[in-house]
Parts: sequence; structure tokens; C-alpha cells
Amino acid sequence: MRVAVTGTPGTGKTTATERLSTDRDVIHLNDVIKSEGFSTGTDEERGSLVADMDAVAEWLDGREDAIVESHLAHNFDADRVVVLRAHPETVVSRLRERGDSDSKAYENAESEALDVVLSEAVHHHGTENVYEIDTTDRDPEAVAAEIAAVVEGEREPSAGTVSYVDWL
Repeated sequence: MRVAVTGTPGTGKTTATERLSTDRDVIHLNDVIKSEGFSTGTDEERGSLVADMDAVAEWLDGREDAIVESHLAHNFDADRVVVLRAHPETVVSRLRERGDSDSKAYENAESEALDVVLSEAVHHHGTENVYEIDTTDRDPEAVAAEIAAVVEGEREPSAGTVSYVDWL
């Protein structure tokens, strides 16, 4: 079974998946994109790599018993998709702490408020396979425990239970 852990940058994907206790491989997809050269260039405005989605999909082929973590993970085949969510102000704070510019932090906060990643996940995988977890006031260990509950089938799908549209 492949589980995607996705969400807007700053929602806690990497931090939580690093704390997972699992026998499954945890694939940090952004690291793979860098190390394997799976990019088609750089988005100069955002200062980020543009992923070669076909190359990534091919690389993932055959890696079925894994947890795939990235803001792009929902774009690939998965049996379950965990969408981490956080209040837009929390997203801004977390991204600033890691050195992102204000414009990049607020662009991601707006994306979070508009449910962009959630909408894409539901579009690709259906509501019956999408699980939202609000990370705003949770420590990484609690988020990891929620992800583990999804992986083990101990949690019901929950797409559409978190909303930050009022932030806009």
C-alpha cells in the first residue's frame, strides 16, 4: 500500500513523517527530485525546482509499500492520501522561520486558505481516500500518530473537515 502525505509547504509534512514509527519506507520526494535530477529547471520567481512529474512517476513505479511525503505527493498513485493542514498564519510563521521570503510565505498561506492541495487530492483520489489532519496546534508526534492511524486503517476519511477560507 502506498500512502501519500501531502499539504501546503509549512504544514509539517517532513517533520511529522520523520517521527513515524513504521516498517514502510518513507520517501521524502523533494529530496529524491534533487538527488536524482528530476527537474526541468528552476522557477526563478519562487526560487524552487520545477519537478519532472513523468520522471518522478516512473521512479515511484514499483515502490508500493511506502509513505511518500511532499507537497506534490498527491499527484501520484496512492491508496490513501493524508493532507496536512495548518492555519495560514501558522504557515507564514513556519515558512519565515525556515528562511522563506514574505512573498513566498504569503503565497503558500493563500494557497492553504483556498484548499488548493486538498482540492487537487480529492480530484485525483476521491473523498473516500483523503484524510485531513490539522497540524496547527499539534506537536509533530501527535501528527505522526494521526498519520500512523491512517496508514493502519484506524481512521475514517475526512476530506473537507478543515477550512481556513475566513482568513482571506
